[in-house]
Amino acid sequence: MAALSLKKKTQVDMTQGAILPMLISFAFPLLIGNLFQQLYNTVDTWVVGNYVGKNSFSAVGTLSPVTNLMIGFFMGFSTGAAVLIAQYFGAKDDENVSRTTHTFVGVTIIMCILSTIVGILLIPLLLNILKSPAEVAAEQRTYLFIYFAGITGLLIYNMGAAILRAIGNSTDPFIFLVVSAVLNIILDLVFVIAFHMGTAGVALATVISQGVSAILVIITLLRTKTCVRVSIRKIHIHSYILKNIFRIGIPSGLQLSITAFANVFAQSYINYFGADVMGGYTAYSKVDQFLFMPSQSITLGAQTFVGQNLGMRQTERARKGVRTSILMALTSVAVLILFVELFATDIVKVFIDSNESGVIYYGTMMLHYITPFYIVTTFNQIYAGALRGAGKSTSPMLIMIFCFVIFRQIYLFVMANFISNTVLPIVLGYPAGWVLCSIILSIAYFRNFSDEKLKKSTLV
Repeated sequence: MAALSLKKKTQVDMTQGAILPMLISFAFPLLIGNLFQQLYNTVDTWVVGNYVGKNSFSAVGTLSPVTNLMIGFFMGFSTGAAVLIAQYFGAKDDENVSRTTHTFVGVTIIMCILSTIVGILLIPLLLNILKSPAEVAAEQRTYLFIYFAGITGLLIYNMGAAILRAIGNSTDPFIFLVVSAVLNIILDLVFVIAFHMGTAGVALATVISQGVSAILVIITLLRTKTCVRVSIRKIHIHSYILKNIFRIGIPSGLQLSITAFANVFAQSYINYFGADVMGGYTAYSKVDQFLFMPSQSITLGAQTFVGQNLGMRQTERARKGVRTSILMALTSVAVLILFVELFATDIVKVFIDSNESGVIYYGTMMLHYITPFYIVTTFNQIYAGALRGAGKSTSPMLIMIFCFVIFRQIYLFVMANFISNTVLPIVLGYPAGWVLCSIILSIAYFRNFSDEKLKKSTLV
């Protein structure tokens, strides 16, 4: 009985059973886990905003496009392994689940080393592109050096989380995130308030907490009784497995990384307007992360659901899972939009001293104008996840790069140089890209999810 109960807890077969309860039970731990992850990211900016100063607040808060360069590529790459594991798991092919897991572990070790070295070497170039004021750039340099030096913990955690979620286990990654988040909050308060370490303290707290989550996920993979159990002696890169991981993961990784790199340039347009606008955008960006959480969590559920069901050739059930995911995302995002619109000013004041009226003004303005557009992001998120779950990651990559990079950069250049060099039209470049992406991805989804095309898309 003990073994049976452990199996039920650590893996979930999504190829049978009621769809809505299954997706809710999978997505809910992801949502709460993401909530805790964003909570400790938010605490970082809250601590520096209230106990260090406006420059540190702007520095920490505007670095997401930079840190997402490495993280985005790896998380996109991990999608390849997750989809492959999900399809093999759905097909009940435990041997290839194990081979994919060990191949992914081996590749991750290599990427940890490369990400640390490349990230540190790129810091001067990235700061030059950001064009931050000198007083802010110094704080950013400190944060980035510590962050990239300790990036291994984050990559290891995301590797393990991707493996566990692929077999339906979203609970353990959630628990590890909660532990990491609580530790990060405690260390933030200790390093910044007690030890007066400023931006360096925030970065160090983040690296340590991520390291702890990595240790927890490694222990789980070494001790689990499921088909994704890791053995050090079995770590080996199987060429045919790696080829399929690359087929899905590289397009997804490139899309996220290129988009993040383009957002560094987009951030430079905002930085042009000075510290108050940067601070306002920082406050908005923290709320942005919370608004994206329901769609992102449900997207991972849809991706796993589609992958497992296509492994069993259950195409209609896969489509029903996507439709259910869309409705779940629309409902949850609509509730959040209403809340933010009603309490925008109060939300901004959480992040910054109430005397910083300029920061509060710009943050409130951005929230009021941009927040309603999050309703359309549910379509591009869910449909992109569904296509990746079907092994079709090239289409989402090309569409998102066009909308979030090419279109957005053209929009920003034209707006800043020829139409209106004020901050509101600049920040509206983000929702403009979302709308265009949702339209094109909706078309791509319906074209690719016919029975005939789905039968050709499975990898197993």
